[in-house]
Parts: sequence; C-alpha cells; structure tokens
Amino acid sequence: MSAAGLRVGGLAPFTSIDYPGKLSAVVFVQGCPWRCGYCHNPHLQARGAATGPAWAETLAWLQRRVGLLDAVVFSGGEPTIDPALGAAMDEARALGLAIGLHSGGIHPRRLREVLPRADWIGLDVKAPLDDDTLHDRITGVAGSAAAAREGLDAVLDANIAHEARSTVHPALFDEAALLRLAEGLARRGVKRYAVQIARPAGALRAVAPPGWPSAGTLGRLGAMFEGFELRGG
Repeated sequence: MSAAGLRVGGLAPFTSIDYPGKLSAVVFVQGCPWRCGYCHNPHLQARGAATGPAWAETLAWLQRRVGLLDAVVFSGGEPTIDPALGAAMDEARALGLAIGLHSGGIHPRRLREVLPRADWIGLDVKAPLDDDTLHDRITGVAGSAAAAREGLDAVLDANIAHEARSTVHPALFDEAALLRLAEGLARRGVKRYAVQIARPAGALRAVAPPGWPSAGTLGRLGAMFEGFELRGG
C-alpha cells in the first residue's frame, strides 16, 4: 500500500526520550483496537479520519530536518493497525533517519512484516504473560494476552534492538504481579525493561503513592535485566 494513506494522528517535532540515545520526531498513527483505561493518548484510539497532517506533509517536514534529527519513531495509537506503515517507514529511512517503533504487539503478523524496516522497538507489555484475565481487564479486549505473547516472540525472533516496557497502575497491579511480569520477560530473553507508572493524561503526578514500587522490588527488577529503568515514579 502507498505510504500516502498513512493516517497520521499527530506529530511530536522533537524528543530525546522516545528512542534511546537519539534525537527523534514521533509520528502518531491514528487508531488502536485496545481500550486501556490509563491510555495516555485516548484521542488516538478511534480509527476514523486522521487528525494530524497528511503523510506527504509530514515527510516533507522530516526532510527539512535531516541533519537536526537522528530518527523518527512511529507510535500511536497502535501503528501496526495501519497497512501503510511499512511504506511510510521505508520513505522515512530513505531520508537517512533511523526508524523506531512503539507497539503493543496487537497485530503479530503485521508486526513481523514491518520489524525488518525498524532499527529499534519499544514493546508495551500490559500484564504478566501468563495472566490472560488481567490482560483482558486492562485492554478491554478478549484474547489480548495471546497477541502480546506472539508480539514478544516476533520481536525476539527479529533480533532487533528493543526495550520492553509496562505501564503499571497500583489499582491493577500489585508488586507480586509486577515481579511475575518481569520474570516472564527475563525468561524469554528480554534484556532491557522499563516500568512506567501510570499518569492520567495531562496530569503532572503519577497515580502511585510515593515509594511504590518498594525499594526491594526495584532491586529485584534491576537484578533481572542488563538495563532497567523506573519512569514516572
């Protein structure tokens, strides 16, 4: 499919945190079939008409910033929902930019198709891989855990630089569940993991109380991975 059909929901012109070690722009793709209650971009969930600039306009903007930016990250929403994603990634790479991708692994087949076009991926893992009930509760969609497991397999099979990350809300997660999630990732071979404390859209403070997760839990998480980071605590 032509890249021209990519439904751009928005554009962040500059970020130093969405692709480790690179100055990036973020292209937000419109649409996500999951309905996580703590979603930070709920305006991107509907798959309707694009709310951002056309892809041609976005690409022209990126071209003017070659030399100022290192990378472009395709995020969402869920970018793999869009059949034009692969072509858009190709066009951005042709400018000399590194390609990053944020995904929840929602569409494992489509994820496998676009992973060869990416240099790095941040994979959102919603709950312990063996807890189908909690996955369904968080995403609002039955069967989401199976997709998450397949998505992680796709990333590990691709041997691509990656980070797994989990947004956690203490009303949904206790520390035992968080450790169980991390242990499942570590067993599968994930080396870099980030825990992101849920924060309502537009809010400055996270929903977790001070000191959550505990120092003991953070120590155990840090020991499981070559790289571990707590964000928003």
